[in-house]
Amino acid sequence: MEKPEVKSRSEQWPSGNVDVKATQKAGVELLIRFHILDKIAKIHDPKNDAFQEHGRLLFDSLERLLADEEDACLRIRHSSLLLNGVRLKSSMGTYPIFKSVMEELRLRELDALAFKPGLTLDELYRFMPIFARRDKKDGSMYARLQAEVDAADIGHVVIEKASELRTPSNLNRNTARIFFLSIVHLKESFKRNQRDEGIRVHTTRRLMQSIYNHIVDNESFVFGMTNLKNHDEYTLNHSVNVCLLATALGRRLGLNRGELVDLGIAAFFHDLGKLETPLEILNKPGKLDAGEREIMEQHPFKGAEKLVLLKESRRLPLRAIHVAMEHHIKEDLTGYPRYFRKEDVNLFSKIVKVVDFFDAITTKRVYRTKVFTRAEALTLMLEQAGAEFHPVILKAFVNLMGPFPIGSLVALNTGEIGIVFEVNADPKLVLRPSVKLITDAAGNKIDGDVADLAEQDPATERFVRTISRALNPQEYGVEVSDYFLAQAQ
Repeated sequence: MEKPEVKSRSEQWPSGNVDVKATQKAGVELLIRFHILDKIAKIHDPKNDAFQEHGRLLFDSLERLLADEEDACLRIRHSSLLLNGVRLKSSMGTYPIFKSVMEELRLRELDALAFKPGLTLDELYRFMPIFARRDKKDGSMYARLQAEVDAADIGHVVIEKASELRTPSNLNRNTARIFFLSIVHLKESFKRNQRDEGIRVHTTRRLMQSIYNHIVDNESFVFGMTNLKNHDEYTLNHSVNVCLLATALGRRLGLNRGELVDLGIAAFFHDLGKLETPLEILNKPGKLDAGEREIMEQHPFKGAEKLVLLKESRRLPLRAIHVAMEHHIKEDLTGYPRYFRKEDVNLFSKIVKVVDFFDAITTKRVYRTKVFTRAEALTLMLEQAGAEFHPVILKAFVNLMGPFPIGSLVALNTGEIGIVFEVNADPKLVLRPSVKLITDAAGNKIDGDVADLAEQDPATERFVRTISRALNPQEYGVEVSDYFLAQAQ
């Protein structure tokens, strides 16, 4: 019999008619049933009463899912579990189960485990003892598992080997590559525009599609890369950071893939007009005088004009012109251009406004004595919701970044110091991100592990580590971006 295949990557994203909450609820139930049966199968044979009872419970969960779905596919995406393309959310109670199932899949070198329609209870009884064994054969856990599944004639359970290209280190390396390619492409685009040559918008569009894929697969590391600040090429670096953050925020707001690609292009070129602004004004250490301020405030018009006159303007999203013109307009319609009279500012402009401000005030500039940490920046921005920023968009951005945004330097109750590497997706665990340890409890510098602050001591059921306070990296001489670049090596 021909073995069914696990859905391809492009088919793993949920369609618009999927009931996400129902799928998440069913997925959590499935994980709990699978976890319990896996534990039982490690110590009892299939004839055991407990094995058969919990086997039937797992089978019932699978039957309900397979009644409406082509399969029930559990898939690892970086540090998350998906069921049929829907990201599952853990709670404080279910977190150890999520972690255990992911470890079991990774131990067996699996990216995905799928149950297909036609699965019988007998097949499930035969599969689980095979899966539960941890002994290797032929030097590979995956090879052992696949060989025994085939030998047992289990045709409705399909396993997918983890690709070497999808390991965290390779994902990070590829994400860093896209980040630097983006800077190179933007620099080339600026130079071509200055020479009155066409900007290769079709190349930009392909780049945005790659950025979208990396945000889907590796969002935390994408945020980590935006901690990189090149002071000598501020406009280039800033524009790429704004592009990445705007695309991620647009995704959180529910924009579809096509809209996100257009948003990415618009954010990418939002500061194109600064090519016409003299460097002595852009980099002036002191306060701009009235004449210099007037020249600075012309860059939105200059940017919109440049985009309108592009030779490939037909390939450019119309909203990119809106963003170039409007990204300094405040929610109360003040800001600049000061003689702006349009009542309806474009949604893309409102999104770019938020992330543009955030990246700007968290970047050291010659004319700004205060550099805000990421957490400080979010606090400041929240104070200006409704006047400077659209409150709903700002709230979505704050939720996206979390109370300790990726790249934050934090002190732990253990005495250790670390850098936030990943925000916990569960709202109940938002204060418990994953942290790269950079000092030990005695304050000695170390190249430590990435510690999950949701981890609990099994004996006491207390959290092993907790953030005690946020720190300013500048005060401790820590260059946060170096740690993310090291992860890409």
